[in-house]
Amino acid sequence: MAKDFPTRSENYSQWYNDLVIKADLAENSAVRGCMVIKPYGYAIWEKMQSALDKMFKDTGHSNAYFPIFIPKSFFSREASHVEGFAKECAVVTHYRLKDSPDGKGIIVDEDAKLEEELIIRPTSETIIWDTYKRWIQSYRDLPVLINQWCNVVRWEMRTRLFLRTTEFLWQEGHTAHATEQEAMEETEKILHIYADFAENWMAIPVLQGTKSPNERFAGAVETYCIEALMQDGKALQAGTSHFLGQNFAKAFDVKFLNRENKLNYVWATSWGVSTRLMGALIMAHSDDNGLILPPKLAPIQVVIVPIYKKAEQLEKISEIAVKIERALEDKGITVKYDDRDTHKPGWKFSEYEFKGVPVRLAIGPRDLENNTIEVARRDILEKEVLQMTDIENKVENLLEQIQDNIYQKAESFRDQNTYYVDTWDEFRKIMEKKGGFVYAHWDGTVETEQVIKEKTKATIRLIPLNEKKEEGRCVYSGKPSRQRVVFAIAY
Repeated sequence: MAKDFPTRSENYSQWYNDLVIKADLAENSAVRGCMVIKPYGYAIWEKMQSALDKMFKDTGHSNAYFPIFIPKSFFSREASHVEGFAKECAVVTHYRLKDSPDGKGIIVDEDAKLEEELIIRPTSETIIWDTYKRWIQSYRDLPVLINQWCNVVRWEMRTRLFLRTTEFLWQEGHTAHATEQEAMEETEKILHIYADFAENWMAIPVLQGTKSPNERFAGAVETYCIEALMQDGKALQAGTSHFLGQNFAKAFDVKFLNRENKLNYVWATSWGVSTRLMGALIMAHSDDNGLILPPKLAPIQVVIVPIYKKAEQLEKISEIAVKIERALEDKGITVKYDDRDTHKPGWKFSEYEFKGVPVRLAIGPRDLENNTIEVARRDILEKEVLQMTDIENKVENLLEQIQDNIYQKAESFRDQNTYYVDTWDEFRKIMEKKGGFVYAHWDGTVETEQVIKEKTKATIRLIPLNEKKEEGRCVYSGKPSRQRVVFAIAY
């Protein structure tokens, strides 16, 4: 474990912050609330991008790019949308600087005021629907299935690396459809893509459901989401998919001529995940020794470390190590052979353990004599000596085992921290002492939802999909309820 690195039980928040920085994932920038994503952290994000991008393209979506600047008037066209984002917007008012008259630096040129202020995009619905008006005329132009990889700005007062920053990276999908049914099917399809990615790539089990009306995306008719449970018992919203109805089509007058030769407004969706997933990955799996990364997203899946004293020993070890490296790479495994002579093997072991490399191979002179190799697993911190024969297949199978084990561990943690409660006392005690997912009845009112949040900090994370209807009474008001919803304290 790194020096001056707190444990999760000592200070979970500090553990997270220190881990992000000490593992070379990101750091705070000179711009308040913004971060620098470092190469190792960005490599993980690139793997996320690559997997998701393929999933989107496999389901018929194409990538495009839209401006970062949005005319202020666009936001006023959809009332709930502007209300939802008004307090988070960064606004551009001028387009030029000039030398200060006193000769001390530069100032804004007051003669260069924009006729209309520009909003730095917090999300792109408005600029995209203004564009779709020019793209869509007939049913033959539909569906429009567009995704965008970009950055957005949402002005934040309290920031945390990856979890909540003023500027962050994400993808945002925006689709247009001829019918309500098609749009609903798209919304649910993307939700399942997000869940598939979270579980099969990130190794994080998630709940799927819809948001309460109070928690919906601004401008949406329905918001679907996936929720994950972090090791401190708090929930993290890991992805959202929104059914927008015809709200934005009406706001931007996007109509199409249908097959019956009648004009209709199109139906819309939007959906997105962000670099917040990096925070989820860290908090769901890592331990007091540093990062634990699922092999599918690890920038380095296998590291090979030579153990030697003399240059001639290194030469013989390198000959074997490079062959192993190539054999693993032929299987699509990312490998690093670390033969640096500037650091000792023990230091390298600690570094790669802290940075979450799933498998470490160590080769020394005795291994060459015995045709063996030491294999260490990061997920359970255990090692064994194996015969070098067929090592590439052994490591390939081991990576699959590690991916599955990390998921099973996270799923077990979630199940152990999921509760069904029927009384207010039970509900309150769990939120105060344990956290976790709490299934409880809710009377469907915003008033009750707000009171519960004020008293416990817990919010309705989702209304579960495919959950059996169950008659009961609201955990707080005692009014009749037909279904349990999932409460949690969230990031």
